[in-house]
Amino acid sequence: MKLLSVNLGHPRHAPDITDAKDFITAIDKRPADGPVAVTAPGPKGTGGSGVAGDTIGDLRHHGGDHQAVYAFAREDLDGWARELGRELPNGTFGENLTTEGLDITGARIGERWRIGPDVVLEVTSARIPCRTFAGWLGEQGWVKRFTQAAAPGAYLRVIEPGEIRGGDPIEIVHRPEHKVTVSFLFRAATTERTLRPRLLAAGDALHPEARADALTWIEKYGAE
Repeated sequence: MKLLSVNLGHPRHAPDITDAKDFITAIDKRPADGPVAVTAPGPKGTGGSGVAGDTIGDLRHHGGDHQAVYAFAREDLDGWARELGRELPNGTFGENLTTEGLDITGARIGERWRIGPDVVLEVTSARIPCRTFAGWLGEQGWVKRFTQAAAPGAYLRVIEPGEIRGGDPIEIVHRPEHKVTVSFLFRAATTERTLRPRLLAAGDALHPEARADALTWIEKYGAE
């Protein structure tokens, strides 16, 4: 298992992606040269990306400690490249980390990865597709297609900061006993909402927003 690239995005106006003429996005991420520092960025809304040199265009919905880093598997990019009939370079899906040999879809919430000698990241949640992502890809029905695949990539928090670079090995250093995977959380958030109560099995590692959704569901519909 290894890190193929660390990808950084820079802000740009993107009226071609949304109908807002002043909309700023950094979804177009490109591989960085050399080592990149990774640190906890601070609370959502004020803290941006945990990856130095990367920009978060929409601080309301992205970034912050619980979404400090976004990882996507090269194997999944390759699958989409075949389906879409186009090249998808590392960073095309807006991911900070493009990995190889790591089962991101099957990763459990709270799972921890060591990347290189110093950095440890913890899986917190799944990426939910939005209209910015759809506009950037420019594919018909993209949000629905991406949702049906249920291989959304993972958001991570920074447990131990440091520097990483493309080519660094990845090691799973902790794997929780529960069965709440990235795919399971994604389905609970989108197509199978009755699964939401079962997200609480992930404990404190669960993203606070996913926890709040689960508790709201239980209050309204019960735990079963």
